[in-house]
Amino acid sequence: MQIVHLSAECYPVAKVGGLADVVGALPKYLNNLDGVQSMVVMPFVENEFTKTRKLIMDYETTMPFGNRQLFVKILKNDDLGFPVFLVQIEGFTHREEVYGYRNDPYFFTAFQIAALNWIHQWALLPDVIHCHDYHTGFVPFFMKHAHQYPRFRNIPSIFTIHNGQYQGQMSWDVVDYFPWFNTWDLPLLDFDNTLHAMATAIKSAWRVTTVSPQYMKELMEGDSSLSGLLRHERKKCVGILNGIDIEEWNPATDNKLDHPYSRKTVEEGKKRNKQQLCDYFGFNPDYPIISFIGRFVDQKGADVLSDAIWKALTNYDSKINFLILGSGDNQLANGLEQMKIFTDGRFNCFIGYNEALAHKVYAGSDFLIMPSRFEPCGLNQFYALRYGTVPIVRTVGGLLDSVKDINDEGGNGIRFINLNTDDLLHSFYRATELYEDKERFQKTRKFIMKQDFSWETSAKKYMKLYEEFR
Repeated sequence: MQIVHLSAECYPVAKVGGLADVVGALPKYLNNLDGVQSMVVMPFVENEFTKTRKLIMDYETTMPFGNRQLFVKILKNDDLGFPVFLVQIEGFTHREEVYGYRNDPYFFTAFQIAALNWIHQWALLPDVIHCHDYHTGFVPFFMKHAHQYPRFRNIPSIFTIHNGQYQGQMSWDVVDYFPWFNTWDLPLLDFDNTLHAMATAIKSAWRVTTVSPQYMKELMEGDSSLSGLLRHERKKCVGILNGIDIEEWNPATDNKLDHPYSRKTVEEGKKRNKQQLCDYFGFNPDYPIISFIGRFVDQKGADVLSDAIWKALTNYDSKINFLILGSGDNQLANGLEQMKIFTDGRFNCFIGYNEALAHKVYAGSDFLIMPSRFEPCGLNQFYALRYGTVPIVRTVGGLLDSVKDINDEGGNGIRFINLNTDDLLHSFYRATELYEDKERFQKTRKFIMKQDFSWETSAKKYMKLYEEFR
């Protein structure tokens, strides 16, 4: 079976968030299954990866796009355990970032058309085309309804929602660049009187997935703008929990760590990595370290977390070290920098994202906190568990699916319900209580490190979904 993944991101080629981690791991684990060939097709980005890795010209052509002819190159890299094909489209702004350009709607439309034009002329078509997030949301529609793609009519399309907050609403003039289709199919493109990429994909794809069962439930039953549409299409909807690449995230072999460790050596290994963090950030190693790694956006709840940290350290004089690694909202970032001055060495932050430092934080922290307003799946809790770091999570989305409270049977973390300062302060208290019970804390660390959240299990679930159409 041949599966083509279409995505805007793929680690390590280009990464903005968790989408890249998923698309960079799922194809590799699919390829470990018998009889499977999986590949990724994504836009070309001018970055360190594409400048330093070997790229082979695989295909070149021109294509009409509105009243222009665009020159298209397909470049191939084969270093990642699966082939990656990079679609380079001349005629658009030189792109050094994945997103953030004014012409994004037109660029991603051109990318989808260029990718389908190339695939459509293959002698042997893929068995499944798997589209990820709204940047590829028009592909299922084109496959069914664009007249220039008749060979795609019986090829299944899967659409995965990684984050339902970013839906791809855009101006109707983008349709002027679409391949020819019948006007009576226009309602499939319309949602709330706008051209809507994600809604189009939900209507047109053979199957729709989300990255955790709970997130699908929340999208259907909550106040999401897509809830009614997803309920209408519920027969083709399913949630499959993400996994992680356990080769990339392995504390025993992680080349980003100065002090690797295994489950057998977790006590000494965590101690050495924690000391390194304490030396770097000026923490007292006798106190637990609670860390946050993520973007400063509304979804992640970092604004409420910063208020809770301030109250924990100033009102309650908590004996806890707090560390924040992230970037995003400049006002919040500036406030965190100022907070360091007044918290007596028990709070520090790193503004920006550094992959190597993130690995060190997972290894050296005692707890990782994820106070998300919503969380489609979350990957950080899996990384934390893999590194023997106890997750503290809000009971939402994939966090609810993957973390059980330590007071329940099989518990592997600390859960709280409401995103407010009081619930966070209580979770800090519970973390301190666990940390001070040394015997229980060490048993918890060893227990969580042996849990399996690898892509192997999730890849098999995707294969079962693909095979429904054979």
